[in-house]
Amino acid sequence: MATIPLFAPLEGWAGPVQDVPDAVFAEAMLGDGIAIDPVAGMLVAPCDAQVVTVQPTGHAITLVTPEGAELLIHIGLDTVALAGRGFEPVVKAGDRVACGAALIRFDLDMVVREARAVVTPIVVTNGERFAIEHRAGAGIVAVGDPLMTLVARADVATATAAEGGASASRTIAVPLVHGIHARPAARIAELAKRFAAEVMLEKDAISSSARSPIGLLTLGVGHGDTVTITATGADAEAAVAAVAELILSGIHEEAPAPAPPPPPAPIVAEVPEGALAGVTAAPGLAIGTVALWRAEDLPVPAEGAGIAAEESCFEAARRALADELAARSAAATGPARAIFEAHAAMLADPTLIEATLAGIAQGQSAGHAWRGAIRPQADALRAGGDRRLAERADDMRDLERQLIARLMGVEDTRADLAPGTILVADDLLPSQLMGLDLDRLAGLAVERGGPTSHVAILAASRGLPALVAIGAGLRDVAAGTRVVLDASGGLIHVVPSAETLADAGTRIAEAQRRRADALARAGEDCRTRDGTRIELFANCGSADDARIAVANGAEGCGLLRTELLFLERDTAPSLDEQVADYQAVATALDGRPLIVRLLDIGGDKPAPYLPIGPEENPALGLRGIRVGFAHPEILADQIRAILAVEPVGQCRIMVPMIAGVDELRRVRAVLDGIEAGSRVQLGVMVETPAAAVTADLLAREADFLSIGTNDLTQYALAMDRGNASVAGALDGLHPAVLRLIGETVKGADVHGRWTGVCGGLASDPLAVPILVGLGVTELSAAPAAVPEIKALVAALDMEAVRAHARAALACATAAEVRALARKFEGELGA
Repeated sequence: MATIPLFAPLEGWAGPVQDVPDAVFAEAMLGDGIAIDPVAGMLVAPCDAQVVTVQPTGHAITLVTPEGAELLIHIGLDTVALAGRGFEPVVKAGDRVACGAALIRFDLDMVVREARAVVTPIVVTNGERFAIEHRAGAGIVAVGDPLMTLVARADVATATAAEGGASASRTIAVPLVHGIHARPAARIAELAKRFAAEVMLEKDAISSSARSPIGLLTLGVGHGDTVTITATGADAEAAVAAVAELILSGIHEEAPAPAPPPPPAPIVAEVPEGALAGVTAAPGLAIGTVALWRAEDLPVPAEGAGIAAEESCFEAARRALADELAARSAAATGPARAIFEAHAAMLADPTLIEATLAGIAQGQSAGHAWRGAIRPQADALRAGGDRRLAERADDMRDLERQLIARLMGVEDTRADLAPGTILVADDLLPSQLMGLDLDRLAGLAVERGGPTSHVAILAASRGLPALVAIGAGLRDVAAGTRVVLDASGGLIHVVPSAETLADAGTRIAEAQRRRADALARAGEDCRTRDGTRIELFANCGSADDARIAVANGAEGCGLLRTELLFLERDTAPSLDEQVADYQAVATALDGRPLIVRLLDIGGDKPAPYLPIGPEENPALGLRGIRVGFAHPEILADQIRAILAVEPVGQCRIMVPMIAGVDELRRVRAVLDGIEAGSRVQLGVMVETPAAAVTADLLAREADFLSIGTNDLTQYALAMDRGNASVAGALDGLHPAVLRLIGETVKGADVHGRWTGVCGGLASDPLAVPILVGLGVTELSAAPAAVPEIKALVAALDMEAVRAHARAALACATAAEVRALARKFEGELGA
């Protein structure tokens, strides 16, 4: 029985092919094997072999061993779309190569930037003839390390699937943009194997069995090429028709996931001398002294001290970390609590635990096995093309580091920061930020990272100016440097002039003065200068947010984001959990009104226990109240929990993502079924153009209307706010959005209902005068922004803001509206 040793053809992280973020490889459609995430740009032969094909684009190669084992090595995912850029084959079809001989050079940096992923599967495509007897475990491999051992199967049938019988054929032109490369070959082979017929593809008098992915690749079928499909056997006609239809349909592939998007573009068009541009993660201005932070992996031994010992160490460390996360979660509030809970959920993930134990069983140390289990998952998130998911990969890296620190007995030392420190980091994990003395930090400047990462959320919740995605230029900044961090303006002045320092100092002092003055008057009713009453509420996600809101002078909570209780967990919260959570917020508000938004998940906020199938456009799919209708028990329990809050009447219910009166009536029916004649007010969120233009119809049956400007903007402008390609163009001050707000107010006025704004515009000082001028009588802002917005409203005159709003509606673009708003702001402050 032939035994064939295969050796690592790349240096990098090895892992099971089942973890490759591509169904063709993960489901072994092309064959079983191993994947390597390379750290160098050279592919070598894993054994003595003959080159069967080198793809014209240079991204993939097929080999056959002297014993007949067929191998496919595919550098990266969707790399065929690079059209050969970055790949330099050094062999050609027909060449015989020795183990370790160079096959393909490739530009690793370019592939990382432009391909969906660089992970490289090495698979045996004729697994019916050769079994994998042994394979390396997850972890680092060097070129030439043992990778797999193949053994010839003794029971291979030599007969074809169907000899003799009926025959059929059909000639077609191939419409596939990249021809028949690895993925289409796998799909065709999978389909051909279902029929009792021998199916062949022929191009230019060269033919191959359709059951052989390697054979199909040897044909070199490109876009527009003509191929003939023939079949012999009982299912000949059906087989030819099915294969032809599959090819002509585009192989039924989903569109390839885009390459990871580039870092968010800085908002600064021109960068002043001595400054670097970045992306605002948390606004603010600070002057401080640089302290450097460099993220480094903790070293772990590759080999363990015995399976039993390593399993025991892993379980002890995992349980200890779980206990610590539970304790810290119980003591935390707001974003910090959500992060601890998310980490705890990942730590309990059975897939990660099983993968780690499998690595230990192969002789690896617990730390090495844990890293090999969790890091590919994080890499897959980064490679998926969704920037928010890529930022969630930071949480996995954080959890990797925390558990390895426990296994290695390494304690995180609290950095000794001087007051007024600007922390400059290449990257920063949530637990690392939470381990710092934040009272001594003046701001954060991060080379990488993103504006929706957990680090960004934590910084914003603490009012800590933070600038991310600054780039490699930040590496040249030395510790002890005096810098100006203008996070609101998207700049860090690393060599500030005397004028820049003086101007920043003046602006900081003026902001502090305004803040102190606003806080001193925050307890007063919110009224315009001429006495018009405007209610000023706050958006909250927790009791802690509510306490901050009250301290800042909020008159109530205009939006309680209940989804924060439902996300980052494996099961829905119980009725008692919901009652306790809502009651805690109500108690913190000390009798002030509490508007509870019904569960708003789906789209960019999935919950694992409420499965929502893949949607071509999640923003237009099952989200908001539609999820409640799809899961009526969740909707009913939430309404019961709101009704249980005391004192009765403090809570009001708000329905998200309403598109018509029929949806409001369905919710009203549920409410009446639980408590007939309920005294709880029922209002709607106006987030769709449909709701805005039928506001008069909604106001006939709703007790109030509150405009969610974030979603209203994306739906009015047809731009997904989660899509990095267009999100930068979203602006709530677009005239189309302002006109929809005006229509909503008019419709509500017909029936004497009040209209509020609980979206981002309510916290924007440029937008507030326009909103008040349009007739909005309630604003729900971020808790920290309440004093500033209340002070702004107190300076407004209703006649002036009505004229200002009319002028804004007449503008042609959002840029014109903002220019108008800045002029009004200047005149107001004069």
